[in-house]
Amino acid sequence: MTCKKDSSVYEVVLEQLLHEGSEGFKSVLETLLNEAMKLERSRHIQAGPYERRASRQDYRNGFKDKVLSTSVGKLSLKVPQVRQSDFYPSCLEKGSQTDRALLLALAEMYVQGTSTRKVGKIVEQLCGFSVNSSDVSRAMQKLDSELSQWRERKLGLIKYLYLDARYEKVRHGGTVVDCAVLIACGVDAQGKRQLLGVSVSLSEHECHWRHFLESLVARGMFGMELIISDAHAGLKAAKKAVFPSIKWQRCQFHLQQNAQAYVPKQAMKREVAAKIKAIFNAENRHEAERLTQMGIDHYATKAPRLSTWLDDNLREGLTIFDFPEHHRRKLRTTNMLERVNREIKRRTRVATLFPNEAACCRLVSAILIEISEEWETGRTYMNFDNA
Repeated sequence: MTCKKDSSVYEVVLEQLLHEGSEGFKSVLETLLNEAMKLERSRHIQAGPYERRASRQDYRNGFKDKVLSTSVGKLSLKVPQVRQSDFYPSCLEKGSQTDRALLLALAEMYVQGTSTRKVGKIVEQLCGFSVNSSDVSRAMQKLDSELSQWRERKLGLIKYLYLDARYEKVRHGGTVVDCAVLIACGVDAQGKRQLLGVSVSLSEHECHWRHFLESLVARGMFGMELIISDAHAGLKAAKKAVFPSIKWQRCQFHLQQNAQAYVPKQAMKREVAAKIKAIFNAENRHEAERLTQMGIDHYATKAPRLSTWLDDNLREGLTIFDFPEHHRRKLRTTNMLERVNREIKRRTRVATLFPNEAACCRLVSAILIEISEEWETGRTYMNFDNA
């Protein structure tokens, strides 16, 4: 830990680079990482080699050989060990939270024997070495603590709340099921987007959505003026139970898609889509209501099922007319979550099948944290100055 010792390390590194050039970069990395890990162990123990100090927290216990795969080749490292406490060099916990969560999802499958040979190869490619249950357990404990802190953090005033769900394949009770990944995001008083939380459930039944919404309230979320979502029965029932007085905007994009299922002829589909689009783009609610009634009357004879569906459902997409005009475009749909779901799909596609709900939640949480950090430093999503 002395300057003299540090200087000798630098001299060794320089000598390696001078004599071996770029080809010696691998051995340089090995030297630097090995020295960095020893230094980190000394800081963890709070004592240098052979140093007697009252503040000492633990004792050195030799080294463990480890091969680390990098872009310059496989590095042969000496990982410092300690006798009593939990210590692992931070430089070996490479990658973002998302990368680590993906690795753990794959590793869990590999360890539990639920994976294919391909999964084992992916794990080895990402790690540079095979994994065992103790490796996975240790890494999970640390990462889960970080992710839980984010999922349980305190919330505040959220004006607009967006809700959506997607499905991932998860092994449950000896079978593979499609689990619902419930996601919430919102717009705060400063007009910034926030990813608020995630929950992995066996379905989108009302009890799962209700528990998820209640958890957001328990974390301090308040001030909602509008909820934007699709019309899933479980979600609608949960919204009514938890937020009975909050207005609801049904996603116009999904409304357009749902309407097509009631169009009796292929030749009518474009016409129906144009009429619904005109309703959604109306200048005000009065005009939207007028166009809606015209559509209901127009199809009453030649497409009675469509007419009935329009009468029962279309007005659920007109709630945005009660809100500032310059906000409406971003309140029409749940498109805010489309990019989020695309990114989740891109990452989870590698894992294909999760060994349990916890592994799925771990990876999705890490992805959401990554996106949330981008949103925090990005531009304002909505302007409330003229609201």
